[in-house]
Order: sequence, then structure tokens, then C-alpha cells
Amino acid sequence: MRTDPLFRGIALAFIAFASYAVSDACVKLIEGRISPFESGFFGAVFGIAAIPFLMKNGDRWADLFQTTNRPLWLLRFVSAGAGIIGSVTAFTHLSMAEAFCLIFLLPSFVTIMSVVFLKEQVGVKRWSAVLIGFIGVLIVLRPGFRELSIGHVGAIFAGLGGAVSIVIFRAIGPSEKNISLYGAGMLGGFIICGIAMSSNFVMPSGTDWLLLAGYGILGALGNILLMFAARYVPATVVGPIQYSQMIWAIIFGYVIFGDKIDLPIIVGIALIIGSGLLTLSRERTRGVQLPPAVAADDGSAALAVKPEEVDEPKA
Repeated sequence: MRTDPLFRGIALAFIAFASYAVSDACVKLIEGRISPFESGFFGAVFGIAAIPFLMKNGDRWADLFQTTNRPLWLLRFVSAGAGIIGSVTAFTHLSMAEAFCLIFLLPSFVTIMSVVFLKEQVGVKRWSAVLIGFIGVLIVLRPGFRELSIGHVGAIFAGLGGAVSIVIFRAIGPSEKNISLYGAGMLGGFIICGIAMSSNFVMPSGTDWLLLAGYGILGALGNILLMFAARYVPATVVGPIQYSQMIWAIIFGYVIFGDKIDLPIIVGIALIIGSGLLTLSRERTRGVQLPPAVAADDGSAALAVKPEEVDEPKA
């Protein structure tokens, strides 16, 4: 049995992103029987299961609320809540492949925000990647030729929420505990979605409870697996593996939901994934550490692991 660290890290990352994809399929199977706010709330509740595994020696539950930069912690809190609502809305109204396609604009959003807020220097190749990504989106959306829905808006918000999380990680990651970054995202989903659902609460059915549990617990499992993956390989290796979610999206969409993938969507997907890989390649060349996953498609995927600081997790 092959046990070298690179193989283990890559295998764990693939399984983690498969867990995220199944988590998203669970929330799509709810098919709008409860509101996106309610799905996001219960997803955050079940996401609590990840916390004991993410805590390092010396961490306390109170560290979920502690931070070295309260304004940015609160911004992550808000962006995570908005991202959760956006992602659930996207998967409710769009095919899985189309939702992922738009959410995968995240690297392009990160580039733009890094220039605006972090004053990073961005060269022609990274701006070219942004342009390629947006061309891919135009091909997928085909504005003027098809009706756009609230799901498309939700997917864009999900990508923006994830991008904000990455920019915050870059700004305060070296001085912030992972458990604090995770706590901001989880609490954002819990409180923002909890308040939003209060006026239109519907008690989930037995089947919907199972789907909500799958949504939250599998998202939490993805976080745990990514933490272990980050012990074996750097984030620049893990990052591109995120696009394996598109494979699962196409399979689940075809087998479970009967989705059809046409040529423009395939071309758009190729351009958007290509732009993301180009951006990740440039980040690797520049030595910038990206977290392996941020809350781009569900609240419990908000872990920003710093590989060089990961200790043996507590059982």
C-alpha cells in the first residue's frame, strides 16, 4: 500500500472535495421545501461536529469568538452568512454543474479584491486569468439568450463570500487561530441564517432532516479531511484539486437530477477552470499561500488551514 505523504495528501483532498459535493447534492435534494436561510442555519448547526477535530492543543471553545482583528472577523462573519445563503439558493435553482461553474469565479474575485484592499501587485497573466474567467461566465449565462434566475445571483454571492474569506485570511491569517476563522464562518451562518429564517420557519420532514444532516456533517467532514491533507501537501497543491467537484457535479446532475450539459456550458466550464488554475499557478510562482478551501459553496467549508502551523488534532 502506497503511503508517501504526497499521495496521502492528494487522496485526502480528493475525498474532502467529494464530501463537499455530496453535501451540496443533499441541499439540492431538499428542492426548496424549506428556505435557503433554514438550510443554512441547520447546516451550520450540524457543522459544529467539526470543531473538536479542528482544535489544536491549547485551543478552547472560547477561541471561536476570539480574534486579533475584530472588524475583519466580523466581516468574515457576514460574508460567510451571505455566502451560505447564496450557495444554497444556487444549488436549489441551478444544475450542480452550472452552480459550481459560477462559484468557481472565486479566484478571479480574489485577484480583484487583493488589488483593491491589499494593494497587491498583479501582472498581465493574472489579469488575463480574470478576463478568461469572466468570458467563460458570459458563455455559460448567455445574457439576452436565456432567462437568468435568482440561482445565478446566489452563485455569484457564494463566490464573492468565499473570495472575501480568502482576502481576510491573507490579511490576518498569520496572527489568527484557525479555530477563530472557522468560528467566524460557522457563527455567521448560524446567526444570520437563524434571524432570516425566523419569519418563515417550516419544520423539516423526516427525510429533510436526513438531508440537512448530510449537508452539515459532510461539509464538516470535508473540513476535517482538508486539515489532514494540509499536513502532507502545501495549499498550492490542494487548491487545484477543488475543481474535481465539477466531475461530481456532472455525475450527480446527470444520474440524480437529470441535468443536461450543453456545449456552451462545457466551453464556459473549461474557461473558468482554466482561469482558476492559471491564477493558482501564478500564486504558487509568487509564493503566496492560499487556504485549501474557503466558504465558497457552504458555510462549513470555511476552514483556512495554514499547513506550516497544523499540529496533531485532538481526538
